[in-house]
Amino acid sequence: MDFIQIPFGYVLEFFYNFFNNYGIALILFSLAVKLVLFPMSAKSKKSMMKTSRLQPKIKQIELACGDDKQKYQQEVQQLYKDEGVSMFGGCLWSLLPLFILFPLYTVIREPLEYILHLTSEQIDALKNLPAVADFDQNYWQYGVASHIEELGIGIVEGVKNLNLSFLGVDLGQTPDWQIWKMSSWSEIGGALFPLVSGGLNYLSMFISQKMNNTVIRDEKGEKDEAAARSAQTGKTMNLIMPLISIWFGFIMPLGISVYWIAQSVFGIIQDVILTKHYRKVYDAEDAVKRERAAERAAEEAERERIRAAKRAANPNGIKENTSKKKQQLREKQERDAAAKDYEIKQGNAPAEVHEDVNPGAEPNRPYARGRAYSGDHYGKHED
Repeated sequence: MDFIQIPFGYVLEFFYNFFNNYGIALILFSLAVKLVLFPMSAKSKKSMMKTSRLQPKIKQIELACGDDKQKYQQEVQQLYKDEGVSMFGGCLWSLLPLFILFPLYTVIREPLEYILHLTSEQIDALKNLPAVADFDQNYWQYGVASHIEELGIGIVEGVKNLNLSFLGVDLGQTPDWQIWKMSSWSEIGGALFPLVSGGLNYLSMFISQKMNNTVIRDEKGEKDEAAARSAQTGKTMNLIMPLISIWFGFIMPLGISVYWIAQSVFGIIQDVILTKHYRKVYDAEDAVKRERAAERAAEEAERERIRAAKRAANPNGIKENTSKKKQQLREKQERDAAAKDYEIKQGNAPAEVHEDVNPGAEPNRPYARGRAYSGDHYGKHED
């Protein structure tokens, strides 16, 4: 992983040479890492916020499916597919930075190689010194780096001690958790760093979750409190990561805790910026939803007004036939009746025609059927 470690090693060295303080260098180094990983963090944030916005629909699916877990999973997968959201998109983009961060820890815990740029032969020679046996063997480079001028005689020339003091605390030490046995600020402050790291880690997760939930809206574009509550991650997960951070803080040099503290602070700032950016996009979508909901409500109100007017005009409840063809037929009949009345008034009324009269029948037998009747049809018979 030298292609990651070497460039970041020079970045950490640059900050240290500029401020001559390892603590400040770690803070600025943490900021540089955040900037490099910002595109991945932005994708992760966007995916998580889109997932949060699906919570109202997921809640509806849960109510509809009941105890049918298989159907619930199928419906949720289909929902994610329809909305173009990956079920593991947020986790994927969150995990990718970890593959970069692990090599970065090597840069932080090996200052002899990445800040002082000693050769592997010089580092091996320093490691074999008898005095090094008193240091924590996992992080012995911190102890050597802070005493390189004395320990490096005959091995390294012209290299100054690494200044590991930050806020009166030696960042090369591994802190003790038994605070009640401590008497100096260096020891007490060292024990506080892991606790602060864990507290800020919890705060960062809490703020991120709350901000993700601010974009949860229902179909009308209004805030859905119930869905927001159901979207919250379990309290157990919110506690596990901070506790892990505290535990690692007490088994690693304090420089690691300073790096994590800076990461949490910059993470909170980054979360606020990204949430503000994406919320503008989602607020515009919610405004469209609210506008459409208002239009639908207005249309429904107008339909209800028309129905109420019809009920008032027809209190007996007899429904008027509103068929288009029958309305046209009724209008034609009304026009024909009006025309007939006009002709009658003018004295030009046509003779009344019986539509059922058989044209072949006798006038005095209008309803006779068959051939036309004639009295002398067969000739006159003599008596």
